[in-house]
Amino acid sequence: MSNLSLTPIRLRTGIWEAIIKGESDQSPPMIRVTLHDRPVETVDLTEDPEEGGWLLQVKVPAEAIADGVHTFLVRDASDDTKLGSFTLIAGDAAGEDLRAEVDLLRAEMDMIKRAFRRHCLETM
Repeated sequence: MSNLSLTPIRLRTGIWEAIIKGESDQSPPMIRVTLHDRPVETVDLTEDPEEGGWLLQVKVPAEAIADGVHTFLVRDASDDTKLGSFTLIAGDAAGEDLRAEVDLLRAEMDMIKRAFRRHCLETM
């Protein structure tokens, strides 16, 4: 079992970032990122003295920017323990996703609220 922990930071300009902390047999720790069971080659791990750990940066490959659900798995390569994951969802799959549905419901509720307020002002 790995002594490492992963804390996601953000996804910006096609690069997903996280902080890795904990003790490892190696310095830097051996990290493996996969997409659809294939290794992602665009992974960078640099020491981060401000956070007291390692900054993990994963450049999202172009093939992952497509319709569907694409889940990246982050593992400690020394013992194959899963440290975390991140997912990209696009196209038709996004329409079926619960988060997309909630966003649509919020937009519809805002529209209904505006129409109701307008109706109340007009009938006063």
